[in-house]
Amino acid sequence: MGRNPPDGMQRIIPYLSYEDAPAAIEFLCKAFGFEERFRYPMPDGRVGHAELSYLGNVLMLASTYEGFGESPLRLPSIHGQVYCFVDDVDAHFVRARTGGATIAAEPKNEHGTRFYRAIDPEGHRWIFSTPLSEADS
Repeated sequence: MGRNPPDGMQRIIPYLSYEDAPAAIEFLCKAFGFEERFRYPMPDGRVGHAELSYLGNVLMLASTYEGFGESPLRLPSIHGQVYCFVDDVDAHFVRARTGGATIAAEPKNEHGTRFYRAIDPEGHRWIFSTPLSEADS
């Protein structure tokens, strides 16, 4: 039996669906600082599977197709959010805003963290957070 989880993977991995997965990969790398580590392109231009990483953590995504998933563009309400810890939430916020993310909530301190909320071009909701020291709380 192989390693569980495999090397380079965490035990829980978000797997998101995008109508335009190639554009989503470009956006996630530019605006949120992910790095593309694998892409399986389909003959029709869609992405069958892709893996992006952020500080050693993996995000999986693929193009939408029947039986797999829908983009939030097609859903009637918020379906969920992806929560990410970053080293400097204010610098990350500037990068995300400059990279074209829709900012749902600007950085603020609450519950021992400094965080902001952003929405990617297809409606996936993201929370980026940095824990505060006791002196900052």
